Amino acid sequence: MLLITCPHCGPRPELEFRYGGEAHVARPADPSALDDREWSEFLFVRNNPKGVFAERWNHAHGCQRWFNALRDTHTDAFVTTYPAGTARPDMAAEDVR
Repeated sequence: MLLITCPHCGPRPELEFRYGGEAHVARPADPSALDDREWSEFLFVRNNPKGVFAERWNHAHGCQRWFNALRDTHTDAFVTTYPAGTARPDMAAEDVR
């Protein structure tokens, strides 16, 4: 079983968490000003890289708080986790794809 480290509760089994999509997505300042194509792209078009990727996670069966994680999508290993609302931790250029 995969262990995910909640920045608020510590390491917990993966069954306690829910994936929330890509982290650090810029929200539109005025959503009502977007046309259908722009709104569709905002809702559905996301990055899907092979390598380290910033994601949102929710500790659904624990503290129920949202946090961000850097996870390697190739190996499924979590590099680090950090509270929501904080900047992405600096990573060495060769580690981030």
